[in-house]
Amino acid sequence: MRKIFIVFLAISSFVTAQKKDITLAEIWDGTFRTERMNSLNSMNGDFYTLLNFNQQTRSTSVDKYNYATLEKVETIVDSKDLKQLNYFESYEFNNNETKLILGVNSEPIYRHSSLSVFYVYDLASKTLQLIDEDKIQEPTFSPDSKKVVYAKNNNLFIKNLETNEVTQITVDGLKNHIINGICDWVYEEEFAFVKAFDWSADSKNIAFLRFDETEVPTFSMDMTGTDLYPTQQVFKYPKAGEKNAEVTLHVFNLESNKTSKINIGEYEYIPRIKWTNNANVLCATTLNRHQNNLKLYFVNATDFSSEVVLNETDAAYIDVHDNLTFLSDNSFIWTSENDGFNHIYHYSKTGKLINQITTGDWEVTEFYGVNEKTKTVFYQSVEDGSINRSIYAVGLNGKNKKRLVNKIGTNEASFNKNFNYFINTFSDANTPTVYTLHTGEGKQLKEILNNNKLAEKLNLYNTSKKEFFVLKTENGAFNAWMLKPSNFDPSKKYPLFMTQYSGPGSQSVSNSWNSANDYWFQHLAEKGYVIVCVDGRGTGFKGADFKKVTYQELGKYEVVDQIEAAKKLGELSYIDQNEIGIWGWSFGGFMASNCLFKGADVFKMAIAVAPVTSWRFYDSVYTERYMRTPQENPAGYDDNSPINYADKLKGKFLLVHGSGDDNVHVQNTMRLSNALIEANKPFDQAIYPDRTHSIYRGKNTRLHLFTKMTNFIEENLGKTDIEIQSLKI
Repeated sequence: MRKIFIVFLAISSFVTAQKKDITLAEIWDGTFRTERMNSLNSMNGDFYTLLNFNQQTRSTSVDKYNYATLEKVETIVDSKDLKQLNYFESYEFNNNETKLILGVNSEPIYRHSSLSVFYVYDLASKTLQLIDEDKIQEPTFSPDSKKVVYAKNNNLFIKNLETNEVTQITVDGLKNHIINGICDWVYEEEFAFVKAFDWSADSKNIAFLRFDETEVPTFSMDMTGTDLYPTQQVFKYPKAGEKNAEVTLHVFNLESNKTSKINIGEYEYIPRIKWTNNANVLCATTLNRHQNNLKLYFVNATDFSSEVVLNETDAAYIDVHDNLTFLSDNSFIWTSENDGFNHIYHYSKTGKLINQITTGDWEVTEFYGVNEKTKTVFYQSVEDGSINRSIYAVGLNGKNKKRLVNKIGTNEASFNKNFNYFINTFSDANTPTVYTLHTGEGKQLKEILNNNKLAEKLNLYNTSKKEFFVLKTENGAFNAWMLKPSNFDPSKKYPLFMTQYSGPGSQSVSNSWNSANDYWFQHLAEKGYVIVCVDGRGTGFKGADFKKVTYQELGKYEVVDQIEAAKKLGELSYIDQNEIGIWGWSFGGFMASNCLFKGADVFKMAIAVAPVTSWRFYDSVYTERYMRTPQENPAGYDDNSPINYADKLKGKFLLVHGSGDDNVHVQNTMRLSNALIEANKPFDQAIYPDRTHSIYRGKNTRLHLFTKMTNFIEENLGKTDIEIQSLKI
């Protein structure tokens, strides 16, 4: 017996030496960093450029590469050769690629916006020209490359690069009152753009949006900072049902030096403006406040008349996108859920439907563009199943469809300008990201970059593969994945920890390589938890009906689906139905809170990070798209607010928020905390000072947060004693 015991220990030690568990510190110190290609910019012809950093010279450069060979052709500009700049952080070419705008000293504003100092670099003379002494926003070359328009202090300016003269287009810009050419907070966050101006093709006109946010209610946040006294961040934030900025469309003519206001009928929002290929025709997209009536207007820049060329309506809402593409004859490509699934359509320049290019009970998830020479349309879709993404080409007439990649998983294409080549980014749940070069016809030419070293490193750790499945409940069939401990024993009972986001049109169950959260789930699995993710009703890529069933009742069906999913999973022989927990961030935090309160007999614990706790507190554009206003739909808001169910709390609850969250305000957490206090319900809370919605900035912030959450799970969900786990040799 003694001898056998010694041998067992030796084998056990060998196994332990070979495999180890992922630690929280490793997740956040870069141990599992995925190798990625730098973001590339396609150039004219079969070339692309990369922004590279040279460790040896501590300089940045823009380098030109050949698509066909992937070899470096030349260095276009290197900061070590510039007297005024030691480095630069961004670059943008003019149309004929003779000049570059270089940005430095970037200062973030909100999620997408920032301020920087910008220079124009001339490739021929190798000289730099400062655009403005101050930090500015969104400098953009005119198509003829003679001028740059930019925003500063809520006004628009034009810099003449030939004379160095600056013309101020607008003069009424004022913080928290008038913004010219740059989006307000809610447009930037919910319509996902910052630059609200555009040059006409002949460089004679600049179209821009003007935001009058004078009457928009003001929101303020105390910022603790490092000084003796805190400061306040004060900005305009229209909450659901409150007044939005008044947005108007204007055109500035450079020859007359005159600005004209454009009449485009009745609307609440102008979420996109874009000049067509006809230099005298501007396209403006408008939406009503309910966001279920979208119009495309063509505006004549000569007499400022306008006409509707496309009018799309929906019983629920219409998502704004960037897939409007004008062809040389000014006909245009448009994507729409008109037939119940997102597909590609071709319209004439007068708005007459030429044909629907793609059809089927599946979604187009990305429109890449059109090769007009070959009359070929390129797109990404879920034709291989809603958790996968593949790349396809199809004729402009909708015929001769061809699949361009063979691997099942997540494929993302980056085409060059003439669509002769594309770089494919592939991954699946078990394969770290791989970059490959392909011809426009789909032939793979070579592998550019892989993450084999990361895969080899992960082989040294105890990890498990995600198991994808369809969970069937009385309310539908839902995509799901499960992660079990690497030494899973089906005869044992395991606590279940559920993760989800659940927001409208979102997807958490996808066949793609993991995020940092997935390493956390592996960490938890090795502690003895089974991790499951379920995409219930309201999530995306399964058709408009599946997504829009939650309209006007956010949190009703989604919560039912997570509760029912938990019950169904609890019936599995290896799941302890008395030990089920759930967590989520943002919309997922809203969900986790509701699940714990409304499913008090199902969930034992929950963690809510940066949650919306009442849609009355969230912004107008996002919330009303799915809920209409609280004045119109009070029950939809209140019947699904966790605040109104705080008295039902039975389990353990951790509530986390960043006090500097300009998106989902900490007000949400404070109001829910108040409700819990009034109901005399014990709960745990963590406030991260000055952190934004991502709770990321600052030394050890993410490590601290995930350590806190891990400890909370271990203390309140199931038994994780190693004795219940079988030894795997």
